[in-house]
Amino acid sequence: MNDYNLELEKAVSEIKKQKAKKVCIQLPDGLKPKAGEITDTLKEKTGAEIFIWLGSCFGACDIPEMGNIKADLLIQWGHSRWSS
Repeated sequence: MNDYNLELEKAVSEIKKQKAKKVCIQLPDGLKPKAGEITDTLKEKTGAEIFIWLGSCFGACDIPEMGNIKADLLIQWGHSRWSS
């Protein structure tokens, strides 16, 4: 996926671990052009239905309101790692 390490195998592993059937992906604007590639890879490797949140994203605390779409798992990309 070009210059980015999107850790897709980590996402695939978590989807399988959670047995998620519907997964919402939240991307910062700079990664949204990669949404199709991300979706295709995750669908192919997990069989899950993947939804891309196209609204604004202002950090890890910005959880999308998806209305009637009930996702089993939310995966967010592009946020700084939290240190403890």
